[in-house]
Amino acid sequence: MRSRQYGPDLTPPWKKPQAAPEVAAEPDLVVEEAATGFCGAVVRCEKSAEGFTVTLEDRFGKHRVFPMTPRGFLLDGSVVTLVRPSAATSAPRTPARTASGSIAVPGARARVARAGRIYVEGRHDAELVERVWGDDLRIEGVVVEYLEGIDDLPAIVAEFAPGPDARLGVLVDHLVPGSKESRIAATVSSEHALIVGHPYIDVWEAVKPSSVGIAAWPSVPRGQDWKTGVCRALRWPENTGAAWQRILASVRSYKDLEPELLGRVEELIDFVTAPS
Repeated sequence: MRSRQYGPDLTPPWKKPQAAPEVAAEPDLVVEEAATGFCGAVVRCEKSAEGFTVTLEDRFGKHRVFPMTPRGFLLDGSVVTLVRPSAATSAPRTPARTASGSIAVPGARARVARAGRIYVEGRHDAELVERVWGDDLRIEGVVVEYLEGIDDLPAIVAEFAPGPDARLGVLVDHLVPGSKESRIAATVSSEHALIVGHPYIDVWEAVKPSSVGIAAWPSVPRGQDWKTGVCRALRWPENTGAAWQRILASVRSYKDLEPELLGRVEELIDFVTAPS
């Protein structure tokens, strides 16, 4: 049977799948594999027995290999067909990284803020977190706020009222056994709030001395303002605001921070972004 209107193919034109735009799988291009939802940056394209494959790397450094099938990927939410790039651009490249070491997503828009939050003790803590994890936090939709101390932490947590869809993470300075901070943190019992901390008296100490250009952070006698004491010991002007700007400017990536802080911030980000 033959249709005079459609010819030998009886499928009406409007029911036929439209051809997806072809996009060169160039290194660092961020796409989503349609079948699995895996999102990552292109690392390389290779020829296999069945055709060409593309290797993607997600923001955690995980690699997965996918066949470059027609209409097999999403780019900015639209279906595309990945094709082999030209020889000039097909050589593997190391994907760009954010200051935290995650895979950078060029042109990515900030996600709408989650109900969950991360609280830190002070403005310097917030500025340091922003400097290293700011790109990641915007993509994840996580807002960081500072508290000006944690003496009222139980009341602050109660007012926030954390829940499955609004988790609260708190970063505490000097969270060591027997400290005032550890006793306050122990009074928070919500299963939807996570209190973690680093062992340093102030977040200044979480910046590696070598990055700041000093041999070590000085020991400040008890009873003396710690930041002022640091400035005096290092023979810096006794202006803690200017000193902090000097320290912050020395931080270029996660490599300039001590592991005791890195691990705790990553833990908080994972906690507040975990599926409910």
